[in-house]
Amino acid sequence: VMEDARKVFFGRYAISTGIEFLESRTISKKDDHILRHASHSIQGCHKEEVKKERVQRSHKDRTKIAEREFKKESTEMTTEKFETFVDASLHWEKNLADYEKWIQPMGGDKDNVKSYTWAQGMAEARRMASYIKTLNLEPGSKIAIVSKNCVWFMIADMAIWMAGHASVPIYPTLTAETVQYSLEHSESKLLFVGKLDKNWDEVMKAGVPADMPTVAFPLSPEGDYIKWDDLLKEHEPMADDQVSKRTAEEVATIIYTSGSTGQPKGVMHSFKTMMDPTNGFWRDFGKKGFQDRILSYLPLAHGMARWTDECCPAVNGTLKVYFAESLATFAQDLQRAEPTLFLSVPRLWTKFQAGVFQKMPPKKLATLLSVPILSMLVKKKIKTALGLSKCRIAGSGSAPLSSELLAWYRRLGLELLEGYGMTENFNYSHINPPGKPKVGTVGKAYVDVKHRINPDDEEIQVLSPGLMLGYYKDPEKTAETMTEDGYLRTGDRGKIDKDGYLTITGRTKELFKTSKGKYVSPAPIESKINDHAKVALSLVGGASRPEPYALVQLAEDIVEKIKKDDSLKQSIGEELEQHLKVVNATIDAHENLTFFAIVIADEWTPDNGMLTPTQKIKRGTIEDKYKEHEDGWYDAKKKVVWL
Repeated sequence: VMEDARKVFFGRYAISTGIEFLESRTISKKDDHILRHASHSIQGCHKEEVKKERVQRSHKDRTKIAEREFKKESTEMTTEKFETFVDASLHWEKNLADYEKWIQPMGGDKDNVKSYTWAQGMAEARRMASYIKTLNLEPGSKIAIVSKNCVWFMIADMAIWMAGHASVPIYPTLTAETVQYSLEHSESKLLFVGKLDKNWDEVMKAGVPADMPTVAFPLSPEGDYIKWDDLLKEHEPMADDQVSKRTAEEVATIIYTSGSTGQPKGVMHSFKTMMDPTNGFWRDFGKKGFQDRILSYLPLAHGMARWTDECCPAVNGTLKVYFAESLATFAQDLQRAEPTLFLSVPRLWTKFQAGVFQKMPPKKLATLLSVPILSMLVKKKIKTALGLSKCRIAGSGSAPLSSELLAWYRRLGLELLEGYGMTENFNYSHINPPGKPKVGTVGKAYVDVKHRINPDDEEIQVLSPGLMLGYYKDPEKTAETMTEDGYLRTGDRGKIDKDGYLTITGRTKELFKTSKGKYVSPAPIESKINDHAKVALSLVGGASRPEPYALVQLAEDIVEKIKKDDSLKQSIGEELEQHLKVVNATIDAHENLTFFAIVIADEWTPDNGMLTPTQKIKRGTIEDKYKEHEDGWYDAKKKVVWL
């Protein structure tokens, strides 16, 4: 009772029996007379009211008083509206100058990190903007950034905007041809090079024009580049009256879509089409008085990460941004950040689960989770080990999550919210509402987003405040992508239920015809195949064949086990054959799959061109790679074949 009293009376609380307000922030154990009053009061209160009060104040109990007071003040700041991200950053530079904003790993020891306050980050941005001004570029010129996620990516982006230009982010895992195309098509006048893997020197670097001025971030590959730190020493910070006054309608960036086919398209976004979705995010997911943290690791060259990792922190001055060092250190990076906001792709959520299963078999874990008190301890331990013990918003996109995986995370107390969006609308389209998600859907449209289904081909069409200005230098393609009344033609097929939840059923151009003249939509079938713990990815093919089939990539831990013990193929093959029967029982007869082709010889990754940088399958590339095996697979007349 006394422990409850101290929790309930943390802060100012009026005792229902008429005792005066308690002015002190905490109650000492030595204050016996106060505790006695508190005890009597609790006995006289309704249990539900006390319980509710305890829950409401539980977070404050764990928070230092000084930090709580700071958060209350900063909340008022984070609710302000800005026209551009330059305006927002200048505001925080002044009002939160000493606030630790970005945490950057510097390599080597896990404790070797460098923190940047708003004042420090903006000081570098001002100096770099001064350098860019000396180049005497035409206003609105394009300046490219190729780098893995790091603090200097964001500082460079801000410097480009302050100097009056537009940024062009480039994926750090492209071919030389795509790099060259992006730089030349965008007419970029300057290139910032940052943290990159060996792929830069071996492949990408060859795509950079020889006469392209290049500035190297700290931690960048060695090369004959202008050094970031040297420029900081050589140039004074840009004064306020020299900072370019940007308007909401100006082009802020050109994002080249990764695309699963063809050359990438340059999606133009203004400050407004980026700012409106950012304000919408905080309207729906902001939490007053709460200091959020995010781990930046999904490519900043993609619209989603640009929105959540760069734009959202620019508007919310107290959102801390942590960066991942590398794939090898990802687990410790996640534990360092302890993010409250964490977005990922299905493949990573699956890997997290596989990592847990490696340490604790699924059956044993299920048993432990069924024991009430023990279950709480196990859940806490798992989420702490994953670095997600503080996570309040967990999101997933780019591909469907299996219902089995969603249920598993929900049992751990982590609600994964699936959403939907495109680079063309700055990913501001649909999200499953917290507490009310519908499995199998991508949620509801944001309140200021309109959606509809074209009755002719079931295409999803969306009208969003994040709608792009158009494709750079391609008015014809822009016109093709828009309806006459301004909706975006997504190219995805779907349906909207009576509650407004959207389900994606495939791509309008993915349908293929079998030799029997029947059309097959692969995406819904692939979703069913992927709804198995041992399956990571799948692709349904079989155009012009009597029946379709599926290529299957197994989960990483299963592949490793098979490589160590080839005899496991027998039992795993039998399990997958049973899964094939289950899948076929849920789809139309003409869609029934004749076999699974299990691919363990190759891993599908963005680096080898099988996946896009956002982990979507490149259908044409994968089909072409294995096409020569199709005749043999069909002739074998087996339900499961291995490659």
